[in-house]
Amino acid sequence: MKPEHLPLLNSVSAPAVHPDGSRAVISVTRPDFGTDSYVGQLWTVPLDPQKPPRRITRGFRDTSPAFSPDGSVLAFLRIAGPSAKPQLYLVEAGGGEPQRLTDRLLGVESFAWSPGSRRIVFTSREPAGGRYGRSEGAGRESEDPRLITTFQYRLNGVGYTRDKPAQLFILDVPEPGGEPPVLSRGRSEEGPHGGTPEGPAAPDRGKDSFGPVPPALHLTSLEADHNSAGFSSDGAAVFFVAAPPGNDPDLSTTIYRVPADGGEPRPVMPSGDALRQIQHVRQSKDGKWLFFIARELGDSGTDFVARNSVLYCMPAEGGEAAALTDPEMMDVACPGGRIELRGPDGALVLNNAQGTVELLMLGATGDHALLVHGERAVTGAAWAGGSMLIALSDPSTAGDLAVLDDGQLRLLTDFSAPLRTQGEIVVPQDVTFESGDGYPVHGWIVKPAGKGPHPVLLNIHGGPFAQYTAAFFEEAQVYAEAGYAVLMCNPRGSAGYGREHGLSIKGRMGTVDLQDVLAFLEGALERFPVLDAGRLGIMGGSYGGYLTAWAISQDHRFKAAIVERGFLDPVSFEGSADIGWYFGIEYMGASPSEMAAQSPMGRVDIVQTPTLVIHSEDDLRCPLEQGQRYFTALKRRGVETALLVFPGEDHELSRSGTPHHRRQRFEHILRWWSRFLPTAANPAQPGW
Repeated sequence: MKPEHLPLLNSVSAPAVHPDGSRAVISVTRPDFGTDSYVGQLWTVPLDPQKPPRRITRGFRDTSPAFSPDGSVLAFLRIAGPSAKPQLYLVEAGGGEPQRLTDRLLGVESFAWSPGSRRIVFTSREPAGGRYGRSEGAGRESEDPRLITTFQYRLNGVGYTRDKPAQLFILDVPEPGGEPPVLSRGRSEEGPHGGTPEGPAAPDRGKDSFGPVPPALHLTSLEADHNSAGFSSDGAAVFFVAAPPGNDPDLSTTIYRVPADGGEPRPVMPSGDALRQIQHVRQSKDGKWLFFIARELGDSGTDFVARNSVLYCMPAEGGEAAALTDPEMMDVACPGGRIELRGPDGALVLNNAQGTVELLMLGATGDHALLVHGERAVTGAAWAGGSMLIALSDPSTAGDLAVLDDGQLRLLTDFSAPLRTQGEIVVPQDVTFESGDGYPVHGWIVKPAGKGPHPVLLNIHGGPFAQYTAAFFEEAQVYAEAGYAVLMCNPRGSAGYGREHGLSIKGRMGTVDLQDVLAFLEGALERFPVLDAGRLGIMGGSYGGYLTAWAISQDHRFKAAIVERGFLDPVSFEGSADIGWYFGIEYMGASPSEMAAQSPMGRVDIVQTPTLVIHSEDDLRCPLEQGQRYFTALKRRGVETALLVFPGEDHELSRSGTPHHRRQRFEHILRWWSRFLPTAANPAQPGW
């Protein structure tokens, strides 16, 4: 894969399964250079192998499909153009013209159907008056100043949150096949069929042929963000998750229940006094239970380090919560992971497991089944009408849909076929090497074509409580195509290998984690003669940027390094990062001496390795000042360095930045490696 092949990376959403189990609908999106955005539509995928998948919408970007429980209509989110916000749309299940249901200034983030298929609850950010374009003609420069009195007021990728909290709204779904409302021109006489004269002319939104969107009830007004909204099993109430009033010093959140016709939300509390960060909640279909995903936070409410997320179950009105997954060894907080219901009292969740993502089915009364495992990452699943549909990625596909038949996966799509026609997809080789103290370090090697010897890039993941998986990874494929052998491992501190594995670096970052990645490198060099031990590079982002900067302050064998969006100075991180008020303290300790002993900035004067520093201007997770100060310190000490800054991007540049920035990022990275580790496929280029 080459940087110019990014538009061939088709991402597949979690499936919406029709209630009769005959088909699923997914969204398929991809980067597009022409619009410098992400485009995609909805596809219907029949389970009948004789019927091929087909595109069923024609929007600019259509995502998040969900069938109504009665199967009559399909709701989804549509972004009408590169600068538009996502709005809620509806289309009859058999096809037809989609109808827009919302016109929210900041768009719709998520939605859920009522059991009776007549109502939808959706989440949307409600801007304060005079902000975010709510007042016509008022730009950012004319907004009033913000008076901030809390730790929690910003979020990477969102910006300020207190003046645009995510709120809940409910709307009644128009009758399928009914006549749509039309915009009035303000005529006072009766229409041709009689009726009441129209009032003042409705505003011409200029977005659809037809007129006003249905009215929506503003259901909540707490100052905090409202997440994970879903109807109760009888449709009379909505459950959601929000931070309780006064929780600013900690990370705890609470389950709330609010009447669907409006009223005061009330907390639905698990018994006991444990502080938890609740991430997702759903009521079982039989109405007896509440499933929720949460992680414990200790007595302080911020003790989050290596806390596995657990699926809990408690009575629907609150009470004793039982853990359905092992809090020591299982972690159900996978990217995109959520609770899906199966049967009257069952739940589907995803589990991080030793470099894979599994699909589990658990019941409120103790049933437990491992449905999908192996060398892949499940990214979404849904069950209806006796059919289990699974979205997944594996070493040879960036995203596809499969059905579970008699315990075996049967692929229904092949959206990575165009990518394979452009060149070979290299399947990573699963390997494990012993660290210096005998600890097993698990990971992968991606070897390029040819007999070598190949220069080696040691890649380090972010987190640190995250994991590389066996799924398709475009980073490794691009570097392998350019002639580099890529090493990736999950050292101590990573997720997926149990709580003790993740907790190993608390209070001692840069110790056993560095020992593990270097041992993995040395083990690979010893086992594979095709690797060139004299031509080594090291790179990583976020926590991976931290460990890269830490490594080159102690080990000078690397010809060059890339430190991307790094956590580089815990002192300035506090107060500048959206998580800075607790992250460094929890991982490193609160005293200046503890932080200094684990800080890359504290050892920058020892660095000799040429280093490219990459950062994004709008990064709130690891703010730009982290990269700027590190680059400046290297340059003042005469180390060969450069700072690559991306305007308008945040911490997610490499995963969801604009397509042309993602391509330019790869081009700059390959150009850097061509200077210090040239290959036949990536020869040295003049200048910088």
